[in-house]
Amino acid sequence: MNSIQYWKNRLPFLLTNLVCMAALTVFLMACGNSVSAVVLILTVWTLILLSGLTFTYWKRKRQMKKLLAMAEQLSERYLISEVMELPEQAEDQVYYQLLKMAGKSMLEQIGEVERERLEYKEYIEQWIHEIKTPITAMKLLCENHRTAWTKELLLELEKTNRFTEQALYYARSEHTEKDYSVREIALSQVVHQAIADNKYMLLQSGVHLEVAEIQDMVYSDEKWVRFILNQLISNAVKYRKENPIFHIYACRQQNQIILVVEDNGIGIAASDLSRVFEKGFTGQNGRLIHQSTGIGLYLCKRLCEKLGIGITVKSSEQGTAVFLSFHINCLIQEVQN
Repeated sequence: MNSIQYWKNRLPFLLTNLVCMAALTVFLMACGNSVSAVVLILTVWTLILLSGLTFTYWKRKRQMKKLLAMAEQLSERYLISEVMELPEQAEDQVYYQLLKMAGKSMLEQIGEVERERLEYKEYIEQWIHEIKTPITAMKLLCENHRTAWTKELLLELEKTNRFTEQALYYARSEHTEKDYSVREIALSQVVHQAIADNKYMLLQSGVHLEVAEIQDMVYSDEKWVRFILNQLISNAVKYRKENPIFHIYACRQQNQIILVVEDNGIGIAASDLSRVFEKGFTGQNGRLIHQSTGIGLYLCKRLCEKLGIGITVKSSEQGTAVFLSFHINCLIQEVQN
């Protein structure tokens, strides 16, 4: 509570007391009282007045500090009226009732928004599952009737499938715990599945793949890790140079297994590296390529945080490397050994 503002608000009350003191002084002097008696009365009045105002200020400041501390501890501060005590003063009770009304209105609006979001999310998920059926059917038709134009169509279907997957994972990224299944998976199998998901794009782009032998096993969700790799491969193709080379390998560092996806593309500007995981951020190179949305790496980071996977990016003019760090469960390793 601002002390200066508090005393400013008390100026009308103080001025009223001064006027009353002046009137009392005139009255007492007119009645023949001595100056010392008048001064004594005014002194006592002033002391009582200042003591009362000081005590009131201290009490109000303490109450306000308590309320502020209570609000700081709340994650949803609009619920302050639910935890605060009913004030003693009549005017404070009016504000208390207003807070109650505002909090109730806010909760109703939040509930309505959450219901609308849930309905929209369920619709998106249902639509994506429905659209996957014709996409799969078209892919089968094209693969059974190979011609020059069906190869182009397969590439576009691959892109369409990747975009629908991105939308599905974006819709589910808030509550991944309801969808993932953590178990022991072979990294090599997930890597080759991700490559197969993007085979037409890789073939058309003329990418030279160098996949090292990976024998490591990790504990994670195969589907989500595969989606993350799909995003990294898609980005590597999008920002490629001539004669693109992708190198995928794994290594061990202390209690971690590091999966590396490395390319010789155009790289990421040093000023953009710290922001590559921000939602919607495309950077300098993204402005040159109109297909950039700034969603891919954002989703990768978000899913990695949910799965307990570390993700870092290093880049230069010679290319970009993305590192996925999987923790080794030492207890499970000992039991298996």
